[in-house]
Amino acid sequence: MRTEEHQGQTAARTSDQILGEIRDYCRATQTAESTFGRLVVNDGKLVSRLRDGAKITTGTLDKVRAYLSEHGAAPSSSQTAPSAMVKPMNGAAAIANVAPAGFRFFDNRQKYLLFVSTCSEKTEIANRISLELGNLQPTPPALRIFDAGVGDGTVLSRVMRALHARFPTMPLYVVAKEISYEDVRLMLEKMADRLFEHPATVLVITNLYYAEAPWLTPRSATSAQSLIWKDLALSGNTAHGFAEQIGQLEGFLAENWRAGISKTTGNPVYTRPVILTLRREDHSFLLDPIMPRPGRVMADYDLVIASQPYRARASLEFKASKVLTPLARSLRPGGRLIGIHSRGNDPGIEIIDQVWPGDDPFKTDRYAILRQVKHELGGEARHYNFNASSDARSIFRYHMHTLPDEVSGPIGTSTLFAAWNAAIYVAQIEDVRLSEVVRDGRYLEATDQVLKKHGGLWFNDETYVISRRRA
Repeated sequence: MRTEEHQGQTAARTSDQILGEIRDYCRATQTAESTFGRLVVNDGKLVSRLRDGAKITTGTLDKVRAYLSEHGAAPSSSQTAPSAMVKPMNGAAAIANVAPAGFRFFDNRQKYLLFVSTCSEKTEIANRISLELGNLQPTPPALRIFDAGVGDGTVLSRVMRALHARFPTMPLYVVAKEISYEDVRLMLEKMADRLFEHPATVLVITNLYYAEAPWLTPRSATSAQSLIWKDLALSGNTAHGFAEQIGQLEGFLAENWRAGISKTTGNPVYTRPVILTLRREDHSFLLDPIMPRPGRVMADYDLVIASQPYRARASLEFKASKVLTPLARSLRPGGRLIGIHSRGNDPGIEIIDQVWPGDDPFKTDRYAILRQVKHELGGEARHYNFNASSDARSIFRYHMHTLPDEVSGPIGTSTLFAAWNAAIYVAQIEDVRLSEVVRDGRYLEATDQVLKKHGGLWFNDETYVISRRRA
């Protein structure tokens, strides 16, 4: 019988601590994480929930530890008898060997780039954000913007164009958060034209976490000591010259913009914190008052862009406490945060439902998000407005690009693959699950049926706004 002390220690063990043991076991035995969850507690989503920040109950913890203790982590495959291994279902072992522990769907560049090039989401999001610009009332010395996940820069570059059209001579201070080296490289390629058209711009790119990035300040002393802070003053006055100088940053980015995988959450984490600032040298005098420097950074943003800043399947508590609440606190009085995430209830989710009946990744709507952020802010919430708007104003649609006659007759294979890719990208389907359905071709049949039913493919996003009240 367990002692009270042992029970207390077991109950206190967090989901983060047990997650590493589960991952090691799955890697050693080539067991899919979903299979592990079903075998232990009849819940295929157990591991993904733990990775998203869910807490583990004492009862579930006891079952997991008992299972791991009974089966143990197998040695290398050459030393393990087949009967001693848990056999993954439907070829999941092959994927487990390919994908590193903690592999996240959004790290798959091919799916991401195909989605961006075949769907209009980035354009529609930029248009939605641009509608908010009329509500901004910036004060000297600059209009301040924070992009909480800049990606490849498509949205930010379009918003900066709209800002120039509305505020052509106003200095801009733009901070972009992104942990992916590839995305930072693609984003910087778009910035030469922005710096040429709007010379009074300070652009800051960082890989810091959500609770750090608005303030450009690592939370831990260790991270602060290893912080890399690089300032680039662009010489000349042509977009061509700016692009060449920005291109020379590739070596710096490849060396320093590195990410690893957290052993506790499975999410990407920076190897070293980096802050990169860009400005035009011929405007240095004008921009000096808004240039960030170590120990002299203010988080008082007029506009925070939170476009798909979290995984749809992450817990409500994680989305609110780890992402949105820190961003809301970085707003200046009168500042506005516009949040955008996938809603579902569209042809894309119909494809997913045909392949995985009952699977709904979009369980958190804007109302629940705003309620939870308000709860996280506590007494501070009285300083904010939380605007969900009506469905007519909040929900918007974007499409997969197709030719007018492309879905009226036999649908080409490339179109089917593009539509399938878009559906699984938006629904954030893990590669392990994909391996279970792509072998028999049923997924293409489902995609073909939905495309013909609707005459194309489209998706729904929804928006919400958190604004800080003026003093």
